[in-house]
Amino acid sequence: MKTIQVKVKPNSRVRGLEELSDGTWLARIKAPPIDGKANEELITLIAQHFELPRARVSIKSGSSGRMKLVRIED
Repeated sequence: MKTIQVKVKPNSRVRGLEELSDGTWLARIKAPPIDGKANEELITLIAQHFELPRARVSIKSGSSGRMKLVRIED
């Protein structure tokens, strides 16, 4: 199990996940930060990137902010 720090940019034109030089991740998602839609898309994006089922990815902290700690169960 590992935890990654993710900075989320909602309402992006393109969807993507990239690792930055400082070890944090930048997630661009299309969903707006309303009613948890951005968090749901973030979990889906990370699960696809690491080729894991969605159930193995969870937001550990920061669910209402732009900086999040995401837990990934290998």
